[in-house]
Amino acid sequence: MPLLFSETTLGSLPLQNHLVMSPLTRNRATHNIPNALMAEYYQQRATMGLIITEGTSPSPNGLGYPRIPGIFSAEQVSGWKTITDQVHTDGAKMFVQLMHCGRIAHPLNLPAGARVLAPSAVAAAGEMFTDSQGLQPHPVPAAMSTADIQTTITEFVNAAKNAVQAGFDGVELHAANGYLLEQFIRPNTNQRSDNYGGNIENRARFVLEVVDAVIAAIGKDKVGIRLSPFGIFNDMPLYDAMAADYRYLAEELNARALIYIHLVDHSAMGAPEVPDSIKTAFREIFKRTLILSGGYDAQRADSDLTAGKCDLVAFGRPILANPDLVKRWQTGAPLNAPDMNTFYTPGAKGYTDYPGLDD
Repeated sequence: MPLLFSETTLGSLPLQNHLVMSPLTRNRATHNIPNALMAEYYQQRATMGLIITEGTSPSPNGLGYPRIPGIFSAEQVSGWKTITDQVHTDGAKMFVQLMHCGRIAHPLNLPAGARVLAPSAVAAAGEMFTDSQGLQPHPVPAAMSTADIQTTITEFVNAAKNAVQAGFDGVELHAANGYLLEQFIRPNTNQRSDNYGGNIENRARFVLEVVDAVIAAIGKDKVGIRLSPFGIFNDMPLYDAMAADYRYLAEELNARALIYIHLVDHSAMGAPEVPDSIKTAFREIFKRTLILSGGYDAQRADSDLTAGKCDLVAFGRPILANPDLVKRWQTGAPLNAPDMNTFYTPGAKGYTDYPGLDD
């Protein structure tokens, strides 16, 4: 049997295979509350070893997009508890991805009283979709004060505690793809002159303080992190010191011994390729679980696992369109093609209606 389909562990957590469902924004959480449609969607895909949820906001301020879920209210925790119970019944383990959108947001997508926050008052290029007024330019965010930073760390901690209450096996901190945690790491979005800006030790400070606080709250075996070195999504240009900066992050995260690092490579979607030297450096420096993702099929995933390049492999579009992906790959069955027109639209179409082999 290919290694990809064999049982394994994440820390002490048993996994039924080496396949991970990538976090996939799907915008089905009406009023930002996890619902029965989402429960059906995740349960359909519970043959994966590990499911990482779509980006889920730790606070009202973090709700950058329309219809993304949160995990800061009792109603949201209750909605997620229904989902984790169903997923666990069918065999998968489940982490919630905590995603604070930072400057990738619009006031029309936020509840009353929430603010668009970022390390510095630098607007992102491009536009944000809103349900009420369509595409709108990204606004200039408010530069976070020291008090805002401490409040946001507390919000991550509370969200992590809520995740445990909701039955999740752990949390993934989203420090990739141009969202708030990465906005502190990158020099184009972090133009601060205090202890959170300047050199990489300062620019990484907020991320590492969030990691430390969440580990203190729920334990290192329940905390992973997602990084996107050489990613350019959401107006994050490349810069000369990037490789050295992410090597520093690898060393600091290894010292904290959190359960996994999830590296994103979006070159299959047109982004710059993450150099093999970066992936190799993370493999050598970080002593716990390394998850790789980005354009994998079953053959390449099994090859990289067998070669020891990573411990788990995450898949996005294949699992989005094929709820029984594991069975299809095991039997050599053809795959459904994903419908990009329904990636982010409300309702079941293009969400829970992809046919399985038995349909």
